[in-house]
Amino acid sequence: MIRIKGKNEIKPSEITSEADFFERRRLLQTAVAMGLLPVCGSSLNAAMIPASGEFSDLRPWPGSLTEAPNSWEEITGYNNYYEFGTGKTDPARNAHTLQTDPWSVEVTGAADKLGTYNLEDVLAPHTLEERIYRFRCVEAWSMIVPWVGFPLGDLLKRFEPTSEAKYVQFFTLNDASQMPGVRSPVLDWPYREGLTIEEAMHPLALLTVGVYGKVLPNQNGAPLRLILPWKYGFKSIKSIVRIHFTSSQPRTSWNMAAANEYGFYSNVNPNVDHPRWSQATERRLGGGLFSPRIPTLMFNGYADEVADLYRGLDLVKNF
Repeated sequence: MIRIKGKNEIKPSEITSEADFFERRRLLQTAVAMGLLPVCGSSLNAAMIPASGEFSDLRPWPGSLTEAPNSWEEITGYNNYYEFGTGKTDPARNAHTLQTDPWSVEVTGAADKLGTYNLEDVLAPHTLEERIYRFRCVEAWSMIVPWVGFPLGDLLKRFEPTSEAKYVQFFTLNDASQMPGVRSPVLDWPYREGLTIEEAMHPLALLTVGVYGKVLPNQNGAPLRLILPWKYGFKSIKSIVRIHFTSSQPRTSWNMAAANEYGFYSNVNPNVDHPRWSQATERRLGGGLFSPRIPTLMFNGYADEVADLYRGLDLVKNF
């Protein structure tokens, strides 16, 4: 499998066969192990999905929270992923049917380097880091999660978006044979989300491939998901298969389903209530139903970093 830049740009005779590709990868790994190639000079120093299921040599992000993370069981056992069921424990029970290898991402729209990229091509130039973020669902619970990934903007710049690219839209895999929830019309599939180009390029926006130093479990959005810690959790789209650059504000799944409840921006804002519940306070997942509620922080505590993205924007009207 190789990256295909666009229609008619690569002749079939120029495409590396799958067998040759994996043999070349094996030879590179052997050469590095024998010291014949420096690690820093090969793609092996960049982000890859390890066969062992655990990442090594992660770079800790200096902006990480110092709070203790939630447990592995809490992070992987309590999820929103409607493609595998609407209950919070449904994804952990059902997502084993998701096939993440091979995986590819299609790039479309207002950019110069369009085409279909396999997962290894997406990850290869990037160095992974572990970022510990406060992550909040639209409901009354939050988590501290040690994500593994790299800045989304680093990837998007490789596609060379044009001046017309004011927004970026993302799409989740839509496959009823793998995803039982897709057989239900609870949402208009495929699941889609969107950001302004400025939001997408912000260094807090993380393209994620792991959690707790391990490969991302299916129920958490394997093999590639977005993490936007200053926004409600449903903005952090899972199992991405398409990235689309556009000049106009893109449609998003929950805004399409209930525009009065879910806005395009969906920044964490304690001053804007959901029509069916207050968002002024939250409860940490794992503390139990009777644990004390704590005040919800503007932009989920990341106001110093992201507030300038919304200068002059009415955050009540543009919720």
